[in-house]
Amino acid sequence: MQSTPAQLDHLVVLAADLASGVRWCERTLGVTPDAGGEHPLMGTHNRLINISSAAHPRAYLEIIALHPGVQPTREAGKKRWFDMDDPRLMQRVATSGPQLIHWVASVPDLAASHAAWQALDIDRGHMLQASRPTAQGLLEWQITVRDDGQRLFDGCLPTLIEWGAAHPCTHLPTRGVQLQRLQLAHAQAAPLQAALAAAHIPDAHIGVAFSDSPALRAQLSTPKGMVELL
Repeated sequence: MQSTPAQLDHLVVLAADLASGVRWCERTLGVTPDAGGEHPLMGTHNRLINISSAAHPRAYLEIIALHPGVQPTREAGKKRWFDMDDPRLMQRVATSGPQLIHWVASVPDLAASHAAWQALDIDRGHMLQASRPTAQGLLEWQITVRDDGQRLFDGCLPTLIEWGAAHPCTHLPTRGVQLQRLQLAHAQAAPLQAALAAAHIPDAHIGVAFSDSPALRAQLSTPKGMVELL
């Protein structure tokens, strides 16, 4: 079990397929994402970039897509994570290209953070055990996923994760991309901020603002200069 404090863990960029996600990454951030892996539980696969920085010391960007021809091993009737079974979201990505849709926060005690959100009447779903093989060994984690797969707060409320002995950033090389700040905008800014505080997720480099139009904005320094993902 990890002993690190609660913190931003990774950004989630959804792509219609991994090939288009790689092209988007090279065009937008100026780097080629590193190999990721497969998630049999959800029928998805990914590519990764280490975006650790002084502000976010253990963070990465995940480009994720449905794995063609692979059916999730999750129980029938239960949806994939990150709203990936939402036809409107998938159509938006197919039309507009890969985009930032969500973020994940790492916590040292998932059960405690999960209970804290339940006390705020936030149903983050079940705590699932997941894993994927890598060249360096098996990555294992627990993660909160609702049966309906919803992200909540239009993607601004993070999914919670608790890593096992290893973390992806341990073996991800640096590529000159660093996350400087994540800005969240939502009409329910106060409950969103209360949820982050309840899970002890520090707000020094995560801003929460009121807006009638929900949005996630990530500012990254890259080989192409400062880039904002919206």
